[in-house]
Amino acid sequence: MVSQSAQILVMQKKIIKDRGSVYLGQDGWDQLAKIIRELNPSKIFILTDLHTQELCLPYFLSHFNGEYAFEFLTLLPGERYKNIAACTEAWGQLSIKGADRNSLMINLGGGVVTDLGGFVACTYQRGMEFINIPTSLLSMVDAAVGGKNGVDLGTLKNQIGIIKNPHSVLIDTHFLTTLPDAEFKSGMAEMIKHGLIHSEAYLERVVQIDKTQSDMLEGLIWDSICIKNEVITEDPFEKGLRKTLNYGHTLGHAIESYCLEADRRTLLHGEAIAIGMILANYISYEMFSFPEKTLQRVTKFICQHYAKESFSEHEIEEIIKLLIFDKKNSHGSIQFVLLEDIGKHKLNCTVPNDLIHRAFNFYRDFQF
Repeated sequence: MVSQSAQILVMQKKIIKDRGSVYLGQDGWDQLAKIIRELNPSKIFILTDLHTQELCLPYFLSHFNGEYAFEFLTLLPGERYKNIAACTEAWGQLSIKGADRNSLMINLGGGVVTDLGGFVACTYQRGMEFINIPTSLLSMVDAAVGGKNGVDLGTLKNQIGIIKNPHSVLIDTHFLTTLPDAEFKSGMAEMIKHGLIHSEAYLERVVQIDKTQSDMLEGLIWDSICIKNEVITEDPFEKGLRKTLNYGHTLGHAIESYCLEADRRTLLHGEAIAIGMILANYISYEMFSFPEKTLQRVTKFICQHYAKESFSEHEIEEIIKLLIFDKKNSHGSIQFVLLEDIGKHKLNCTVPNDLIHRAFNFYRDFQF
């Protein structure tokens, strides 16, 4: 699964390493209590947004029975608040509340909370320790694992940030009981991506997902985490293989950014990435003979689970203009991750604009 030379131990429901160890279930709460005792932090700060403060914080606190005098920081919910202004507010509150570099930040929330909270912790007084407890499916399988911390620059996704693993990550699927259906599907998109870049077997399990089956869901989440962990262990700073985790994200992020700034429905991250994967699959089909059968099957699954969006030619041109801000780009060249087949990637691909338009046309005209 993961190279032993990387000095990482992967066991059932645990990934143990120097930083970024991941724990699943009740064992995670036991480990968290142990970690807090060992760190002996000067103060413990719990970062939430307004939603997770209401829906998830009580469950978190129930594991400690008033044992610690936690301090609380609260963000406004949503991608539009994942910005430097929110960081400035958090840094200010940390200072007012007496945080120092021996303090601990526990980020309890979805991807916005873990991304922004990690960035705040990494930069406050040049770095304080932090732990991620993701509460959405998206953050469990993607945002909270891998050490990417940062914020958006205006509507441009994740332009400001740093790569540093949290001390640890605790996964508890109980939090998913608070999740709206649209947010669950947003996370499911990243699991589809993991299947496309990793294996047919995993993809087949994802397309049969049933969130009412807790054991099945927990197993899929854990396997998704292990797939991502395997990639980032080999390539922690995105020099090669880690770029595959951005499959569907080049156009997906551009679509997400465009919908944030345009007068139209704002898309959740996974909703935009789902479209981006359809487009990437079609481009892969045209450029590298990605199997048409797989293209059709995955497109059908996505269109059955995510509301279809309509983009005019003008909007497509505006989305294409946003590609220049993709973080994989080099020397002004827009670089795509594409696939020859499931699990067979092609990095640093240049895609002509007319092919991007044809991919949008395929998405527009697809019938299921």
